[in-house]
Amino acid sequence: MIPKTTSLLIVEDDDVDYKLLMRSFAQRKIANVTVRAKDGLDAWEKIKSGEIQKPFIVLLDLNMPRMNGKELLTEIRNDPDHADTVVFLMTTSTDKNDIKESFSKHAAGYFLKDNVQGSIDKMVEVIDGYWQIVILPS
Repeated sequence: MIPKTTSLLIVEDDDVDYKLLMRSFAQRKIANVTVRAKDGLDAWEKIKSGEIQKPFIVLLDLNMPRMNGKELLTEIRNDPDHADTVVFLMTTSTDKNDIKESFSKHAAGYFLKDNVQGSIDKMVEVIDGYWQIVILPS
């Protein structure tokens, strides 16, 4: 289980995907604080304002309005206070350039939302296991 001090910033504009994600967290009994942002700009404002405090992980959709996931990931990596933030991408994009660019910006993982419920359940399972063995910078 994710340590209680770790929060989750979920950057997802699709309400259905967000609800499926929250249902999967609940089924695994992951009860950490979650903060939702509906696009990259909203997420960046929450990060910069301190609404979400370290340690936290980001579950980031790539395709969103206003500021997309690639742009947000760039902002995070360019900010010395947040460059070490753990970011997992979750997307429908199978574009090789999206995958390569995400990992070049040190994404912790790139999850494909192809079979949405099944993909989300597997993604949450991986993240839950990841946090059981990882120590985060605070």
